[in-house]
Amino acid sequence: MTAVIETRDLRRGYAGKFEAVKGISFSVGRGELFALLGTNGAGKTSTVELLEGLARPSGGTVRVLGHDPYGERGAVRHRVGVMLQEGGLPPELTVAETVRMCAGCTSGARPVAEALDLVRLGERAGVRVKQLSGGEKRRLDLALALLGRPEVLFLDEPTTGLDAEGRHDTWELIRELRAGGTTVLLTTHHLEEAENLAERLAIMHQGRIVVEGTPAEVTAARPSRIRFVLPPGVEAARLPLSLRAAFSDEAGRRIEIRTRRLQHDLGELLRWAEESGVELAELDARSASLEEAFLDIAARNAGIGTDMGMVGV
Repeated sequence: MTAVIETRDLRRGYAGKFEAVKGISFSVGRGELFALLGTNGAGKTSTVELLEGLARPSGGTVRVLGHDPYGERGAVRHRVGVMLQEGGLPPELTVAETVRMCAGCTSGARPVAEALDLVRLGERAGVRVKQLSGGEKRRLDLALALLGRPEVLFLDEPTTGLDAEGRHDTWELIRELRAGGTTVLLTTHHLEEAENLAERLAIMHQGRIVVEGTPAEVTAARPSRIRFVLPPGVEAARLPLSLRAAFSDEAGRRIEIRTRRLQHDLGELLRWAEESGVELAELDARSASLEEAFLDIAARNAGIGTDMGMVGV
């Protein structure tokens, strides 16, 4: 897959003292959706600003569409769309006037109505920006990022402020853009968003990439879990020996089992329950989520550490 975004040993320092990005390397292929995640202060924003050409690296290289986005900005700018975390839109202009103003500065811009229909703002075209909800402003930010039919799209927290329906509508639009060949780099605090959209992702911590891969590869390092509630009078000590490493609440009834053999251990638990005449309330079994993997990575790299085997509820 042709690399559309590529960094090698990328670094960014401030005033020669603090280094926010400490030599990271990754690439994003054409038509790929790549999520850049990280703990607070991990260096995500500093990295994305380098990719967008808003600052010059203090070390290493960055290429977008084969060009230096800072030194060759003219060769990149018209081919890239950027949705910032805060757009700073003119409050007194209407939605349509805002899009029309930006379209005048954009090569090959979409018609205003088309841009607004993409993000379901067509019916709000005559409303002043200051009267929009937070979610509607985010959709307007996205419309502006898509005006020039970009080959590469940078999305910084694109669904902040959106309700569940708006979030899923935005996800579907992003999927359609990617299917059409647009390369997307996404930053988000909604780990469910990254898990649903990203083909690959990287997690940053203190200026470095600590893990990179597909969502499945990242979560594979975490154990699966089985949760259930025992009925009154049934002690956790009655569980099969192989499952007694589970942790429970103070009452000893709400149980959580961490396992790397989900199918095997779940089958053993269900056979025991059937043979013992025990009904397991609120039974829930699932593989590790990206959120669990992220929290574990953050804790381990912060020097806190968590047990990769069994943990309490």
